[in-house]
Amino acid sequence: MFVFNTKGELEHYLESFRGAGQSIGLVPTMGAIHEGHLSLIAQSNKENTCTVVSVFVNPTQFNNAKDLEKYPRDLEKDLKVISSIEGEIIVFAPTVSEMYPENAVAESFEYEGLEDQMEGAQRPGHFDGVGTIVKKLFDLVEPTKAYFGEKDFQQLQIIRKLVEKENMNIEVVGCPIHRASDGLAMSSRNERLSKNGLLESTFIFKVLLEAKKRFKTDSIKKVQDFVESEFKNNSNFDLEYFTIADEETLKTVTEKQEGRKYRGFLVAHIEGVRLIDNMSFN
Repeated sequence: MFVFNTKGELEHYLESFRGAGQSIGLVPTMGAIHEGHLSLIAQSNKENTCTVVSVFVNPTQFNNAKDLEKYPRDLEKDLKVISSIEGEIIVFAPTVSEMYPENAVAESFEYEGLEDQMEGAQRPGHFDGVGTIVKKLFDLVEPTKAYFGEKDFQQLQIIRKLVEKENMNIEVVGCPIHRASDGLAMSSRNERLSKNGLLESTFIFKVLLEAKKRFKTDSIKKVQDFVESEFKNNSNFDLEYFTIADEETLKTVTEKQEGRKYRGFLVAHIEGVRLIDNMSFN
């Protein structure tokens, strides 16, 4: 495993791989590495000559200063976890000034409306920040393939749209949500939960699973009412939103149509921590 902190060092090291026409995988992360990240790295290792893992808490995608401040940062721990995976791994852990030499300001992007749904509506400017840092990483690394987890499904679709609109020769690979044995989706934010909070958070998975089951026979409104009622009766959580959306457009749907793919998206707060999850309903 090699660790670089500057763009120049990384570019110089990757030259030999590019020169030999070898494939480069990219796994962008904001640190707090967990099993979900490791599964992405492992998949990239299988499919590429080398894997670049970026570890960078990107300030331009946070619209809440307190959330940015609280985000877990422990590079030493992250490197130890990443080193448990075998393969040609290059960790890129830059400073904010390295990625944003002047001001940490996001570019403006247009993703054909994908950015206006769900997280985009709740967190204005968030996907401009995501697009800014991902484009910087894509331009720097020039990966053959880039790996993103389906837990952030809206982000995954937006990155695909970014690659399409920018005419980038990069394959964006969506990887299944990595869950703990009790169903809880792996997330860096889980580190901020107490032991009891972690146990209680499995409620999210259970509700989504039941909603998926009901979706087969019930109307969308009935499924929506069920989820809202479940959270209303659980004092541990504050439900921010639950919606059933078309996987392609990410727009909320009110009626089912034959041949379309649907997914349930949920955001809830417990112990002051914002947790997101989603599940395919097809």
